[in-house]
Amino acid sequence: MLTLMVIRASHVGRGVLATLGLLLVAGAVFTMMGPSLSYGVQRETQEEKATNLKQQAKGGLFQQWAFDQEPIGGLPHGFVQAVFRDEPLAEWVVQRHPTAPSPPNVVAASSSCRQSCYQVLLAEGMQYEYPDVSVRLYASPGIAGSGGVVIGARDAKNFYGATVDLAAQQVRFVRLSSGVATVLGQAAVNLKSVDWHTLRVQRNTIISKDFIEVFVDGTLVLSVEDQAFGLGQVGFVVADKSTMLFDSFHAVPLFSHRPLSSPPAY
Repeated sequence: MLTLMVIRASHVGRGVLATLGLLLVAGAVFTMMGPSLSYGVQRETQEEKATNLKQQAKGGLFQQWAFDQEPIGGLPHGFVQAVFRDEPLAEWVVQRHPTAPSPPNVVAASSSCRQSCYQVLLAEGMQYEYPDVSVRLYASPGIAGSGGVVIGARDAKNFYGATVDLAAQQVRFVRLSSGVATVLGQAAVNLKSVDWHTLRVQRNTIISKDFIEVFVDGTLVLSVEDQAFGLGQVGFVVADKSTMLFDSFHAVPLFSHRPLSSPPAY
């Protein structure tokens, strides 16, 4: 039962008394209903929070590859080559390079396709739905080099690929579906005057829209919407006849099912 205090003061108007009474009643009702309030997000217990944080600390979610402990002359550990056309396989090998961003090793890719093709090197066991991936790229001056990263990869015939043609200074984002390539976006880029360039691809979602953003040397150059592929592998890609070096490959998930703290009480 609620007991309302009666304020007797001649200088306080009836309107003020009514307002104070309503505030007292509203506060009491809010206090009584507090334990049954529902939030727009699911609340987690301290035990669930600790478990989630522990899982996020594992290497399975946040990955980076520098290739500096890999044997020279072979495929990097944990990566598998995929191809589907009757073309000479691209060569992927770990080698030393004097200007490697993460010295001393890099992954060198060389493709000698006779026609338009995309050849990929996928990270085994790494499945992301909304990834944030980045890599450093290098192509020797005067040598054709077009390559980058793949996301949402199911196999050699189905994936999204972001490639940078360093000589032509052009970036392209494609969807390969059943082996058929569709260009979802392309743009000219102004590359920085550096040897190694940065390519970053993020796939995110807002409400019911999935969008993919491509950054080159820290600048957003492409943004496309597509929902053909979801969960898939990440890795490297080289396009057509190309020679390119890769280093400092990073992959993290861009999602959070629950907040790390309880919602504010307002």
